[in-house]
Amino acid sequence: MLMEGFEKIDLGSEIKDKMPRSPGMLQASKVSSSRISRIGQKRNSLGFLRGKNSIKILVIIIILILISGFTIILPAQKTISSAKKTQRQAQITLDALKKQNIELASSELDKTKQGLLETQDNLKTLSYFKFIPLLSGYYNDAQHLVNAGFDGLGAARVLIDSVEPYADLLGLKGQGSFVGGTAEKRIETAVKTMGKVTPHIDDISKYLKDAKIQVDAINPSRYPSFLGFSKIHKSLVTLRNNTDSAATFIEDAKPLIKILPNLLGEPDSKKYLILFQNDKELRPTGGFITAYAIFRIDKGIIHVDKSDNIYNLDATIPNKPKAPDPIRKYLPKVPVLNLRDSNLSPDFIESMKTFNSLYDKATGKVEVDGIIALDTSVLVSTIKILDDRVDAAGTTFTTKIDKRCDCPQVIYQLESSISTPLSLDLRVSDLEAIQAGRKAIIGDLLYAILTKALKSSPKLYWGPLFQDLTTQIGEKHVLFYLYDKDAQQGIQAVNADGRIRPFTGDYLHINEANFGGQKANLYVTKTVEQNYEVKNDGNIVKTVTINYKNPHPASDCNLERGGLCLNAVYRNWFRIYTPLGSKLITSKGSEVKMTSYEELGKTVFEGFLTVRPQGTAIFTILYALPKNLTSNSTISLLVQKQPGTNGGEYSIKVGGKDIEKLTLLTDKEIKVNLK
Repeated sequence: MLMEGFEKIDLGSEIKDKMPRSPGMLQASKVSSSRISRIGQKRNSLGFLRGKNSIKILVIIIILILISGFTIILPAQKTISSAKKTQRQAQITLDALKKQNIELASSELDKTKQGLLETQDNLKTLSYFKFIPLLSGYYNDAQHLVNAGFDGLGAARVLIDSVEPYADLLGLKGQGSFVGGTAEKRIETAVKTMGKVTPHIDDISKYLKDAKIQVDAINPSRYPSFLGFSKIHKSLVTLRNNTDSAATFIEDAKPLIKILPNLLGEPDSKKYLILFQNDKELRPTGGFITAYAIFRIDKGIIHVDKSDNIYNLDATIPNKPKAPDPIRKYLPKVPVLNLRDSNLSPDFIESMKTFNSLYDKATGKVEVDGIIALDTSVLVSTIKILDDRVDAAGTTFTTKIDKRCDCPQVIYQLESSISTPLSLDLRVSDLEAIQAGRKAIIGDLLYAILTKALKSSPKLYWGPLFQDLTTQIGEKHVLFYLYDKDAQQGIQAVNADGRIRPFTGDYLHINEANFGGQKANLYVTKTVEQNYEVKNDGNIVKTVTINYKNPHPASDCNLERGGLCLNAVYRNWFRIYTPLGSKLITSKGSEVKMTSYEELGKTVFEGFLTVRPQGTAIFTILYALPKNLTSNSTISLLVQKQPGTNGGEYSIKVGGKDIEKLTLLTDKEIKVNLK
């Protein structure tokens, strides 16, 4: 009957008109018409099944779908599955590195490479995609990603193979090579061997350059931020930025890495001037310069040749220049420029040039190969690693909180030894003995720390100390000015030189100097809010608000009673560094008239305020950003941290709406969306 129905559907109108129309046939015709109508509806709903040609087309389509399933979909699924598996394996390798297990990371790296090879083979089955419009771009991107993956694995393999012999020295899990002999002998062997390893930095740099070329060939805009592509687009942009940064960093750091054995006293010993900056009395480069030491490094072994109070070195300098304006204005009893006050520039290198102009005249000068500055954060973190106990100068130093100052005991002991007034009733011999002890205490403590660390088993302390040192450098608690140009170029690459950096975009650096607040930076905290307002003409007006708070009571600062004056009125000379060309609109909170000038390639707004114990202060400044920073969808912002600070809370707003909040532990570059 079905075929009969199709036959009736296929009858032409001419044949139907010639058929006899008896009453019986008319009745049958009605029935047939009803069936024809129903079948016609089916035909309309399956309109592509018309005739034998339609059936052939349907068969061809089915075959094409099957072919596509085997040649495109299945290989694509296999490729995607392989890529995800490789990604998971790469994460396992990364986790091993995070756990500082160099041996496990090495084996997992081999598995990652095997997975990437499998992904590459599966991708080859789709090679004909490169001849298909639209699809060719995505296929080429996948090829570039795989190639970049191999370059990255190559760099990782060279790095792991270079580091693995030093596993025990660096505190990494694995088979180290320096396990025999004394601690000093192991260090000497490591430094001598290092010269054979550092040339591999060229290989690492080459791999990363090649990876950069591959990643830069990928076009993130091919993946729009809609239709589910936003995650891919964002990931590719992040990958490109990270790859570019890594390649640039390694290339810039190469001079330092290559010269590292030489800096560590191989083959000839080196001498460095160590400056101790007391960050509890904050100054522009990290703290008041309290003491100094001469470190001699011979084949990696550190010797403390001399340590002294900075006042004693200052006393050997004749004909000091007149004190600069900030000193005469806020420290009026200091008419000349002293070594201890020479770090007035927020740029560490510029401050050290000023320091050297005085140091060159000192009769106690020792020729050195560079200057290294450190603050109390380094002492606290190091003592904590060394079982939280170091004995020096007849005193036990720990990091446990001392209730007398609500600060680590090592800080209280140092401040007590250095700052407590001496009784005038003491005999001259006793007075000289106490002063001698005072001037040596920081040097004695540094020497005790080095001795305890170097005399220990490498696996006990060396790894954590090395890793903590990298953290302290990153957070600007250690700064370097090396006289070797190549070495200093490498120091600059790792941002360990304390410089005010040039930057294309918005910029903020808040720099403070404690002029007469004793050690108030033990207690004063601040939060910083930045708010952007985009005007109708496209110009950007920025408001920076700084909230200061000192919740602690004042110390007993009566010198006659011999009190330890830690917390007093915080006399804060501050400068706000902004992009060159910024224009001051208004400000509130400074106790002196705000001034504006250009310095270090920035526009600077300068003021002064005080914060009393158990008090607060608020400073607000409104200024227009330069015309070249008119509104786009986003603006780049670099916030540079002041050395010696422990990370204030920073918030960023656009039109009063919160965009981002962060703790400023290191310099931070941020993309701010102004829309």
